[in-house]
Amino acid sequence: MSRIGKMPIALPEGVEVVITDTNLVKVKGKLGELEQLVDPAITVKVEDGDVVLARATEKKDHKAKHGLYRSLISNMIKGVSEGYTTVQELVGVGFKAEAKGQLLDLALGYSHHIYIELPTEVKVETISERGKNPTIKLFSIDKQLIGQVAAKIRSQRKPEPYKGKGIKFQGEVLRKKAGKAAGDK
Repeated sequence: MSRIGKMPIALPEGVEVVITDTNLVKVKGKLGELEQLVDPAITVKVEDGDVVLARATEKKDHKAKHGLYRSLISNMIKGVSEGYTTVQELVGVGFKAEAKGQLLDLALGYSHHIYIELPTEVKVETISERGKNPTIKLFSIDKQLIGQVAAKIRSQRKPEPYKGKGIKFQGEVLRKKAGKAAGDK
């Protein structure tokens, strides 16, 4: 049996899980509501305050989906109860970030500004303190969506390996390369 799939998911207080007959799992909590369509080979039940998943057969495909859907539902439950936060730093001289509602304005050393329209499910906050790198904080209840938005922002200027300039996740350790050594003549 799948080690991840067989673990029950504990429901925190204030989180409600509804499973329809079409295997649509709806999770509602204090921060919002999410839904996920589950493969018919996987059965989802709410028993004694826990969400339990079971699979129909021992096929390789069903084993993989067993763990997948357990993780997706677990992420949904955590999202509607606590939410997810991602923090990114802009490392570089003159790099700036400014949030104007759902529009993120980035100055990343190019000849032009980069504007990114964020989905309504993602909340953005920018912090610019003197002497520190500008930071972008993203908050959402959907783990997949916040990861996708963070990856899109990072792709605008990935950290380069020599000086480390670019957009990096807070706490991320970059492997730096040695520069070109001056040769003797």
